[in-house]
Amino acid sequence: MSAQDFLVELGTEELPPKALNTLADAFLAGIEKGLQAAGLNYSAKNVYAAPRRLAVLITGLDTQQPDRSINLDGPPLQAAFNAEGEPTQAALGFAKKCGVDLSEIDRSGPKLRFSQNIVGKPTASLLPTIVEDSLNDLPIPKRMRWGARKEEFVRPTQWLVMLLGDDVIDCTILAQKAGRESRGHRFHHPENVRISSPAGYREDMRRVYVLADAHERRELIARRTAELATQQEGSAIVPPALLDEVTALVEWPVPLVCSFEERFLEVPQEALITTMQDNQKYFCLLDADGKLLPRFITVANIESKDPRQIVEGNEKVVRPRLTDAEFFFNQDKKQPLEAFNARLENVVFQAQLGSVYDKAVRVSKLAAYIASRIGGDPQRATRAGLLSKCDLATEMVGEFPEMQGVAGYYYALNAGEPEDVALALNEQYMPRGAGAELPSTLTGAAVAIADKLDTLVGIFGIGMLPTGSKDPYALRRAALGVLRILIDKQLDLNINDAVAFAVSAFGSKVKSAGLAEQVQEFIFDRLRARYEDEGIDVATYLSVRALQPGSALDFDQRVQAVQAFRRLPEAAALAAVNKRVSNLLSKADGKIAATVEPKYFDNANEFSLYSAITQADQAVGPMAAERRYNEALTRLAALREPVDAFFEAVMVNAEDANVRANRYALLARLRGLFLGVADISLLG
Repeated sequence: MSAQDFLVELGTEELPPKALNTLADAFLAGIEKGLQAAGLNYSAKNVYAAPRRLAVLITGLDTQQPDRSINLDGPPLQAAFNAEGEPTQAALGFAKKCGVDLSEIDRSGPKLRFSQNIVGKPTASLLPTIVEDSLNDLPIPKRMRWGARKEEFVRPTQWLVMLLGDDVIDCTILAQKAGRESRGHRFHHPENVRISSPAGYREDMRRVYVLADAHERRELIARRTAELATQQEGSAIVPPALLDEVTALVEWPVPLVCSFEERFLEVPQEALITTMQDNQKYFCLLDADGKLLPRFITVANIESKDPRQIVEGNEKVVRPRLTDAEFFFNQDKKQPLEAFNARLENVVFQAQLGSVYDKAVRVSKLAAYIASRIGGDPQRATRAGLLSKCDLATEMVGEFPEMQGVAGYYYALNAGEPEDVALALNEQYMPRGAGAELPSTLTGAAVAIADKLDTLVGIFGIGMLPTGSKDPYALRRAALGVLRILIDKQLDLNINDAVAFAVSAFGSKVKSAGLAEQVQEFIFDRLRARYEDEGIDVATYLSVRALQPGSALDFDQRVQAVQAFRRLPEAAALAAVNKRVSNLLSKADGKIAATVEPKYFDNANEFSLYSAITQADQAVGPMAAERRYNEALTRLAALREPVDAFFEAVMVNAEDANVRANRYALLARLRGLFLGVADISLLG
């Protein structure tokens, strides 16, 4: 079967840059889906995307659809016809499904059967529908209509190229009649350009100042930006999302270095970077110490004969943005940071829970409580908590919401606050996402935990629990943040006690009955997903959860020890024994004795197990007390031999009541040793 290359290019007005890659990938996926459904094979595929075009190149595409046969079985003959030989609804329905008259259905076998050979169609006749269906299925939230036309697309269409080999596909899609003429760069080559062949598309476009390959443009921008940054003795900040967006804004990228007045460097650099990246799509430059340089890189969409004009134009445009940031910063500095709390008294945090200022007061008290238990300074934590929300009322954050926390840090330093207090105003929001940065100071950690626990307790306390995918107050993220800070920073805090303290701070604003327990359950439930992501079996998590440790750090240390224990050769047998012992003890009559009486032993294996348990208890007790859980479980693994010998030789449920009770006491001591770390009976 012969094969040829196929090219489709849809020309449009400038496409939305943030959606360009998504549209291109979906266009290719839709065409692939259509080709697969038609049974058409091909050897390679490429997708091209630029501001004014979406294109797909299919290499080595079959020029003829293969013939195929259809064989469909229908209902049994006895169900297809009644006693008089009249067709039933089952027979008529089958014929309708096949699209033929009942007389064309084969009745020679036990069932009705329809067979048909379908001659394949020329690929050229199938491609218009495949392309049109793909365009119709693009993920476009809101489509446009233009002029008096009824066609809809994400942007008005301007031209259409559709070539199969050297032939133009005769069709009209989205009001554009297919041809072989594309258009070049809007300014460098506004004239039409003839596409020589599908395979020559990329080079044909390059000759008219269009880099159609988005990956090529992206790499060029990244490489040239890095080179220019090095020339300026700095490094460029190139967020992947911004690089993608800039790539989608230009057809012929030309990065250029621009500058701004050094006086603007007195403004927090995060504000300058935010406005230059978000509003102007510039790449900012940092020096070797991570400080902002008074220069930035813009990516022009034209190779100018006088680049200085482009540079000066961008410098002129960015100046008012930076002036605004400077103005807000200077205005905010005219009053003490704490003074902004007065504004927050009138800003509602949540209707039933009071104002943002009320929250700051609660966070302040809770942060002091937490700091005193994790080795921090309660006074510093109190101060940081009280100032924690002040910057929300500043002009800077009002204009640049992304500066929340960061602005507070700079204003606190300006007001002479200690470094850790200032840092805490930003660190309270950490971690800002999965794997994101954690607080660097104990004061910051205390405020971050307090802020999250206060939100959890408050929202749970008014009954607004997250359901399904709905979590408007990001309670799951708050709980995970608390756990990450405590575990990753090795901070030993009893969450149960901290939650109880937080509940008391709300007073009558929340329904306190059972609230602390509910919040605790919610927080520790989040650990299950964390451990699953780390590849730790859920049974390991449940074995520790059964003991309900209040410290997240303690919980994690136990989990890591159990996970290591499970790799020991004795682990499976001891888990099974613990399960057996647990079942036996649950069925015991009356209270199990706290002490074991050797005088009731009547078997040498009882003495052996008792001796092994006594020695293990003496060794493991200090280990567990010092949270050397790994060592403790490794030591307990040595009990396997005497335990196995005991169960082989001893009948636990002896007829003599005293002997039986004593054996239960012995097994209870055995189980108690393991319960000092985890309930390993759940590992079986």
